[in-house]
Amino acid sequence: MSGEKKGFFSRLKAGLSKTRDNIVNGIDSVFNGYSMIDEDFYEELEEILIMGDIGVNAANAILERLRAQVKENRIKEPAACKQLLIDSIREQMQVGETAYDFEKEQSVVLVIGVNGVGKTTSVGKLAGKLKDQGRKVILAAADTFRAAAGEQLTEWAHRAGVEIIGGMEGSDPASVIYDAVHAAKARHADVLLCDTAGRLHNKKNLMEELKKIDRIIEKEFPQAHRENLVVLDGTTGQNALQQAREFGEATNLTGIILTKMDGTAKGGIAVAIQSELHVPVKYIGVGETIDDLQKFDSDEFVNALFDIKGVE
Repeated sequence: MSGEKKGFFSRLKAGLSKTRDNIVNGIDSVFNGYSMIDEDFYEELEEILIMGDIGVNAANAILERLRAQVKENRIKEPAACKQLLIDSIREQMQVGETAYDFEKEQSVVLVIGVNGVGKTTSVGKLAGKLKDQGRKVILAAADTFRAAAGEQLTEWAHRAGVEIIGGMEGSDPASVIYDAVHAAKARHADVLLCDTAGRLHNKKNLMEELKKIDRIIEKEFPQAHRENLVVLDGTTGQNALQQAREFGEATNLTGIILTKMDGTAKGGIAVAIQSELHVPVKYIGVGETIDDLQKFDSDEFVNALFDIKGVE
């Protein structure tokens, strides 16, 4: 594991300490408190998973798999199936082989999410990462609603050494996307990364705006690989899930960027989102610097959550 990755892993582990106290200690008490595997044992486990923000769907799927394996392997002792439970959670979180295809192809990446979740910062960090991989990146500052968003993104563009196409504050976000698409085509950019507005209090307008942006990209750049990433704040737990659902109604979500995973007791939401929405968590953020946003790795996440050693 590289130094950067190792540093990130230890920050992730530290960041998940409250979640660990919340979920893992509860799980341990069930495994230590029951002498046999019965209905009460499963019910208690389910309750802990749900209380830990893992959500009803994911908890059911995880326990169903556990029951099947306990039966299949004729396991009688609760302690003997703890590893199976951990593996079941790990399985639930797999990202899939094609998750990062957009990094290698000519693509348009829309980054959506409500204000305050770290959306613009995530766009900036992603731009830096893609640039480091040798990709030619153009940023589109289509969050014209919030004055600071454009300034913030311009700052990130300078830092990452990438071009930025922006609109005046209050201008039509769809026209910014239109200009950016044409610039990306003319300059043979590999990735067009778009920051979009994130006001949910005016939900109908926001969702219409997203649909309009979608139509423009479809029409003007049909050959581009499309990626729609929703940024969610890990500290908001079930609210994050609700936000993702609402955005999913307006646009086809392909991935999740989960931010602020440092210091939340609600880290279980990472499992819930994946299970409820069938949309993978693709990036996870634990802090402010560019290295604090990393590709999601289910092995690392589960190892950090359960404080499992031997991750090198």
